[in-house]
Amino acid sequence: MFRHAAKLLRRPVPTTSPAASAVSRRPFSSDLPAAETADPAFVEAWKKLIPNIDPPKTPLSFMQPRPATPASIPTKLTVNFVLPYASELSAKEVDMVIVPATTGQLGVLPGHVPTIAELRPGLMSVHDGNDVTKYFVSSGFAFIHANSFADIIAVEAVPIDRIDANLVQKGLAEFTQKVNSASTDLEKAEAQIGVDVHSALNSALTG
Repeated sequence: MFRHAAKLLRRPVPTTSPAASAVSRRPFSSDLPAAETADPAFVEAWKKLIPNIDPPKTPLSFMQPRPATPASIPTKLTVNFVLPYASELSAKEVDMVIVPATTGQLGVLPGHVPTIAELRPGLMSVHDGNDVTKYFVSSGFAFIHANSFADIIAVEAVPIDRIDANLVQKGLAEFTQKVNSASTDLEKAEAQIGVDVHSALNSALTG
């Protein structure tokens, strides 16, 4: 059943609307469209109401198309690793990246199948030959594309060598005590988040 999911998603939807027909003909792919997609009906309605102002652009208008999926598997994985306030890696070619997905540690090599994975607090490692760079990430998403590109977006990330192990142990003990002494569900939930994050930090340092 799952093997035929992509075919089912590509199946055209019967409709008499030209705009809907155009949408149904778009290919289902993890590659970014090379051209901006626009709704002609929306553009026409916008121009009738506000003829002196151009219609607003969609996010696709600001994104660059990805290279086509190669016929053979590349020898390198191209990684973009970004945070809300910085770009840690930009189009860096590496051998492998391992991310802490909610389903477990996910290793990504060149030629990996298209995947979207939610990140949990944990250790992320970037492997380039004998050079391994490790980060602790709090949360986010990893987008693995068919053309051996991977986009990793994290809410927060810190190089593992910048984390103080003593402060992690202290924080874990404090939050564990707060869980045991919490008098309300809210206090217990907040303390449990602290325990989970500090436990993940401790595992990343010792792993």
